[in-house]
Amino acid sequence: MAQEREFTSDPLVSHIYTADPSAHVWNDRLYIYPSHDIETDIPMDDTGAHFAMRDYRILSLEKVGGEVEEHGVALSVEDVPWAKRQMWAPDAARKGDKYYLYFPAKDEKDIFRIGVAVGDSPTGPFEAQPEPISGSYSIDPTVYQDDDGESYLYLGGIWGGQLQRWQTGEYVAEDSYPADDAPAIAPMVAKLSDDMLRFAEEPKEIELLYPDGTPIRAGDNEKRFFEAAWIHKYNDTYYFSYSTGDTHKIAYATGDSPYGPFTYRGVILEPVLGWTNHHSIAKFNDQWYLFYHDTELSGGQTHLRNVKMMPLAYNEDGTIKTLNAFAD
Repeated sequence: MAQEREFTSDPLVSHIYTADPSAHVWNDRLYIYPSHDIETDIPMDDTGAHFAMRDYRILSLEKVGGEVEEHGVALSVEDVPWAKRQMWAPDAARKGDKYYLYFPAKDEKDIFRIGVAVGDSPTGPFEAQPEPISGSYSIDPTVYQDDDGESYLYLGGIWGGQLQRWQTGEYVAEDSYPADDAPAIAPMVAKLSDDMLRFAEEPKEIELLYPDGTPIRAGDNEKRFFEAAWIHKYNDTYYFSYSTGDTHKIAYATGDSPYGPFTYRGVILEPVLGWTNHHSIAKFNDQWYLFYHDTELSGGQTHLRNVKMMPLAYNEDGTIKTLNAFAD
């Protein structure tokens, strides 16, 4: 019998399945906004139908290694007038005394849109706006708030995330992809309005480049963007990190603007147990951490995942040291 591998980190909670952790520190407490995975008999396919999540449960902790609190249902698909199903990876932001939960869901036409819900507490409950953000589409919204107070929403995911269906600017029901030697499909970014509820501009494509300045190619599955955008700043440099999808890595690129362009630098996290790899990065109590998921609790069932975290470190030149979810 093959020896079971040892994991680097333990699940933060084990009473529910959680995935896609977006981490933020507010009022000296760490808050994690994950997806809430559920059991389903829906067959696995490339559209991700077996990821059938229907609500959000927020986690928080006061210190690493301490008790992790799960705060109950913060938002459910039944509370969102326009949403039909599949509440995938969310993110959150704070402005003034309000908190904003950004989330993707499929509408009545089975098209992914991005919604926003507002609450008075980082743990909710959140009240959804009656319509999705105008001009939004695809999945994996993440919000970066820059030092000047401006907020930017990043989005996108191919395959089940439907980004490939928006290359003309309008939704096309059939999938199409660039040739392998053409630039890969790009993630999108748009500045948010002052009230955090709308785009302040048309979404723009983000250029992801090789170190020689040429665009990352669609056929380079080891480096091209698949889903799970995240952005953070370290020493005045913007770090754009993302999942490579079917090669199962968390990669990253760096740039001088929240709009990019971003130049590929390497791998943050090697493949985990399970098909998906989705992360966030945050600094908590003077230590940087990587938040991620794998499928340890479910024994490898790809749609039943668990959130974890581990310390993240930088080299002197600003590159990130590659991490592994396995300790052996």
